[in-house]
Order: sequence, then C-alpha cells, then structure tokens
Amino acid sequence: MTAVAAVAAAAVGAVALPAAAADHHPARPHRPVVYISAVQADSPGRDDRSNRSLNREWVDITNGSRRAVNLDGWSLSDEDGHTYTFRHYRLDGRSTVRVHTGIGRDSRTDVFQDRRNYVWDNDHDTATLYNDHGRFVDDASWGHHGRD
Repeated sequence: MTAVAAVAAAAVGAVALPAAAADHHPARPHRPVVYISAVQADSPGRDDRSNRSLNREWVDITNGSRRAVNLDGWSLSDEDGHTYTFRHYRLDGRSTVRVHTGIGRDSRTDVFQDRRNYVWDNDHDTATLYNDHGRFVDDASWGHHGRD
C-alpha cells in the first residue's frame, strides 16, 4: 500500500508543477540549480534602440537552490556570439537576476550588459548560460531554428 501511495504522491507532484517549469526542457530529466527562467527577446513597443527599449529586452537567471551561487565569471551568450560575463555577482538562494541589454546600474536583482544595440533576435535565437569554467549550464530557445 505504501508503494501505491508513493506513486500517487509523485503523480500529484508532477501535475502540480507549473507549466513553464514542466515544459522548459522536456528532454532533460531535471532542471539545473541555476537556470534560465524567462526571456523577453522582443522589447515591447517600437525598437528604436533607446536605452529604455534596450533594457526591456532581458533574460532572467534563477537560482533554484537555498544556497547562494557565485556567478563571477559565468556567461550568457546568444547564437551570434554576443556574450555577457558576470563580474562580482552572487545570486542568493531562491532568487532571480534579470540581465538587461542596455545601460544601467547593477543591483541585487538587475544587471546590465551596457550595450547600445539589441542582442536577442526577435524571431529566433538561443540564450545559453555557461559556468565560470565555460561548461554548459542551461539554454532557452525560441522561434524556428531549421535551415530554409
């Protein structure tokens, strides 16, 4: 009877998982501790390259563990090789940092790439997160990636 209860509890837990987390990477058995949790590749409104518009293009990086993670030397890249490297940044446990494209003042919850051009392609791209040893941690893709 306990085996049946355990299977039932596991099934209920799987159903209770938020849709965004459940379909983030369906081929992967579990999400890494630090992962890309959201992407806003298409800045809302007109793409006028203003700093305001650039900063409305962002990628969220989340630490799903209870312990802080030192992101110093970690990097976030797009398919074209644009790379942002974290410097002196510690992501608290159960926290998210938003990586904006434009210029701004870094804080505990927001960091800025200090770019004057858009990074993320609106129609398709991949955001890839690497640790400080250059090892793949996570990625998030959108749009059509096949060859025409």
